[in-house]
Amino acid sequence: MPNSSFHPRNRHHGRYDFDQLRSFLPELAQFLKQNKAGETSIDFADPMAVKALNKALLLDYYQLAYWDIPPGFLCPAIPGRADYVHHIADLLAEDGVLSATQISGLDIGIGANAIYAIIAVMEYGWEMVGSDVSPQAIEAAQRIANQNVSLNGKLDCRLQARSEHFFRTIIREGERYSLSLCNPPFHASSEAASLANQRKRKGLGQANSAALNFGGQAHELWFPGGEERFVRMMAQESKHYADQCLWFTSLLSRKEHVRPLKKTLKKIGAADVRLTNMAHGQKKSRIVAWTFQTAEDRSKWLSP
Repeated sequence: MPNSSFHPRNRHHGRYDFDQLRSFLPELAQFLKQNKAGETSIDFADPMAVKALNKALLLDYYQLAYWDIPPGFLCPAIPGRADYVHHIADLLAEDGVLSATQISGLDIGIGANAIYAIIAVMEYGWEMVGSDVSPQAIEAAQRIANQNVSLNGKLDCRLQARSEHFFRTIIREGERYSLSLCNPPFHASSEAASLANQRKRKGLGQANSAALNFGGQAHELWFPGGEERFVRMMAQESKHYADQCLWFTSLLSRKEHVRPLKKTLKKIGAADVRLTNMAHGQKKSRIVAWTFQTAEDRSKWLSP
């Protein structure tokens, strides 16, 4: 549920207005119920209810005409995703990039939902490229782009054929990006993801159900070595694209992963590293951002 700890520009402060959301998506009504406090809400353990809420939010807050994801794909909470985008906008503003005529961004692991790219386009007008290792995810995300006039020409989805690569084959010769963003797979194995799912569902009062309330394919949920190895590999590859992307960024769920990543970034020659903490209710995460450009170089980034 939205809360006051969100970024000031986040649209999702305060409680959801379910009457308004239902007007944008009538089918949401079938999932509305009274919670223990007597307030209208949904069952957040029900994946169909979560999907309907997300769709209603995107139709209402971000003026989409169409949004859908295939069964089983990740359906993340939108308010926290919006925070990530707004904090990156602040980072670009420090370098004067936010006032640029056009900003290009890269979403590594766009998924079928394309949430980060949608928010980036609709809030800031950025041009976005989204990559993913799943052909089905790319097809779904591109369908969202194609069926919304507001996203036409603003979102290009590209298949990453090799899961060990992040920028290679996606960033093309002559392209330059102001930013990249990534929400890395959290778990180190399918077993770890399954155990976490059981704990989450127990907390939601659904201990006997095996379904993830937010969905998720294997590549979305786990990676050998977990998020720490994923982001470290991404950082090492980013060095080869130092002149094609101004700021590389990623979410990190675990605080203990920050120090080893900073050591890696120092070793590969990052000129600046930033850490932004985020807290949404009981959930805490952080954005790690790095660049190979000095402050002087960053001020010239938009120069011909």
